[in-house]
Amino acid sequence: MMAPASEAELAALVADHHGRAAPLWLAGGGTRLRLPQAAALSTRALSGVVTYEPGELTLIARAGTPVAEIEALLASQGQALAFEPMDHRAILGTTGAPTVGGVVAANVSGPRRVLAGACRDHLLGVRFVDGRGRVIRNGGRVMKNVTGMDLGRLVAGSFGTLAVLTEVALKTLPLPEAQETLAFPGLDAAQAVALFSAALATPFEVSGAAFHAGTAWLRIEGLAAQVAYRRARLTALLRDHTPEVLDAAASRALWQGLRDVAHFAGEGALWRILVKPTDAPATAAALARLGGNASLDWGGGLIWYRGPGEPAQVRQAAGAGLAMLLRPSGDAPPLFPAEPPGVAAISAALRRTFDPAGILNPGLMEG
Repeated sequence: MMAPASEAELAALVADHHGRAAPLWLAGGGTRLRLPQAAALSTRALSGVVTYEPGELTLIARAGTPVAEIEALLASQGQALAFEPMDHRAILGTTGAPTVGGVVAANVSGPRRVLAGACRDHLLGVRFVDGRGRVIRNGGRVMKNVTGMDLGRLVAGSFGTLAVLTEVALKTLPLPEAQETLAFPGLDAAQAVALFSAALATPFEVSGAAFHAGTAWLRIEGLAAQVAYRRARLTALLRDHTPEVLDAAASRALWQGLRDVAHFAGEGALWRILVKPTDAPATAAALARLGGNASLDWGGGLIWYRGPGEPAQVRQAAGAGLAMLLRPSGDAPPLFPAEPPGVAAISAALRRTFDPAGILNPGLMEG
């Protein structure tokens, strides 16, 4: 596996492959996807924090920097990545260290997305090498310096099909002083989504809304007095249900497992389905008829499904939702959602612009 030690070396390598129209399979720590062949190019040697300004709530790091290293540095200053990126190793059976470049490339966002937004919403700027081998910088160190077209939002979630990230600038936020979770057992998916809809419509800043195996959970975070107030108000609002209250330690353990979908670790096909939250109960019911199990996150906007079903069957059950086969059975590659013709034409045009020779993760994200 090639692991360039500098951005210049990486750019020269990509330019050479562009000239020969030779494919490049990209990986950071190799933890996010099971690719159809061993990745030929890794950014893991492009590692290290370039600058961190706690007072400005900004961090710039090279793409191969381990996420754990960044989280430890931020925690030492009472800060965190508010979008709470998940760790895919448990569900994919991968090894290695997740990298910040991989997080951005896959737009990895955890349960706090319902309050804080996705990874791309915290991205201030990027440096990357395009499919021609050109080094491009876009964005700045703070939001007010971001002018022109925001290429970071375009590259985030492109899974390395448009460019090879070399450096990312991210907004950081303070760690919450306290947290609790309200657990509501004995519910079905429809009751859980109704509960989520009521709670998320309040000003009480619910930072997690998930459901699995008959229990719905709502997380509240902030200053200790705020958490106590929000708990009391939510309990009064949802008075048709009597919640159990999980303290900070139990809450943190619960949401780490929900973030990483630990309940679906192991083998078997695993789908990630994005739906309108109001469609989640019907979609979950349709998936249950296929014979598997589903869990909800993001207030019902994200469904995880483990179980049987051909791709066409799962996509039919998903309806208007976007269904990605993240963990196929056996050694098959991941299967991305099929794009409508208009969107597919735009995607193809973008790939021709950024990677005219089609060398970066060829075939990936093509449904």
